[in-house]
Amino acid sequence: MGALLLAVIYLAFVSLGLPDSLLGSGWPAMQSDFGVPSSYAGYVSMSISFMTIISALMAPTIIKKVRTQWIVVFSVFLTVVGLIGFSCASSYPMLFLFVIPYGFGAGSVDSALNNYVAKHCSSSVMNFLHCFYGVGAMISPYIMSLALSKAHWNEGYRWTAYIQSGIMLICLLSVPLWRRNAAVEDHSEHDSAGIREALRIPGVIPTLVAFFAYCSGEATCFLWTSSYFIGTKDNISAETAAAFGSLIFGGLMLGRLISAFVSNRLGDRLLIRAGIAVEAAGILLIFLPFESYIPAAVGFAATGTGMGPVYPAIQHMAPINFGKRNSAAVIGLQMASAYMGSTFMPMVFGHIQQAAGIGIMPLYLAVFAVLSIGMLEFAFKRIGIE
Repeated sequence: MGALLLAVIYLAFVSLGLPDSLLGSGWPAMQSDFGVPSSYAGYVSMSISFMTIISALMAPTIIKKVRTQWIVVFSVFLTVVGLIGFSCASSYPMLFLFVIPYGFGAGSVDSALNNYVAKHCSSSVMNFLHCFYGVGAMISPYIMSLALSKAHWNEGYRWTAYIQSGIMLICLLSVPLWRRNAAVEDHSEHDSAGIREALRIPGVIPTLVAFFAYCSGEATCFLWTSSYFIGTKDNISAETAAAFGSLIFGGLMLGRLISAFVSNRLGDRLLIRAGIAVEAAGILLIFLPFESYIPAAVGFAATGTGMGPVYPAIQHMAPINFGKRNSAAVIGLQMASAYMGSTFMPMVFGHIQQAAGIGIMPLYLAVFAVLSIGMLEFAFKRIGIE
């Protein structure tokens, strides 16, 4: 694959991350303007995720009929429409008119690019790809912060839409690059399997459960890390606890960056095992009852670092484990499982911690870590990988 085309693919993944952090960073101001309870952000987030799940499940059919480069261009266009719509919203119900393009644009491009890279690129490229998603997700809160200080939250969405429009234009101009790359001329996509056929393949269902479990733990950390420090450590300020909310995200970026340099040598399966071992060590460090908050902070960073290679490695293995003909359907199912876990399980933990206390979070994370590695090892045995 040409270096220029690879740069475009990385840029497309930056565009995938850009919209994901805007709602959380802009919601306090949006809530005040709309006059709704703070919990109403959850309904918007879940609606976006629901559309993304539908898009991911439709992706195998779309990939059969439309080339990856056009899926990328149209999907980025849909997110631009969603972002512009959010920027023009003058009331809370108006947001729900635009969650359709906002969420639908993400699922197809995510599945299409992951499938393309899994089939044609190394594990190292896959890890770098997911690092670039993180770059986009890190940039957008700063855009919203600048908008809130200089203008209004609407401008945060509008400025991000302008950046997305620039990325869409670059993706459109890059269409000839895709045509010139021999790897893209893979006509097997037109004979690829559907969702029902993929579900009957040995090992697919336990892999989906593992993906669900992994993303449940990851998203729970994203939402509840700061609350964990506030609820369990007496000697920490609210500002420090808020800053510690980024520990998991920073760990994920670090884990994927390290994996990008070693994955071709170690292989995906060993990366997954090593990653979950590091994650387990981090969870144990969080669980130990130290009075200081420093060990728990190190534990969350280690947990994120361990989680880092798991997501890219599972997806990169799809064409190898299940065949190239089935990879688009399997990856679409994996994306849908991922979004289901990240959408619903942090909310479930919210209800659990209300009854049992936030201190139960390490046990909750441990359950998903064990379920993830257990289902993956079971899948490997079903596939026949020793």
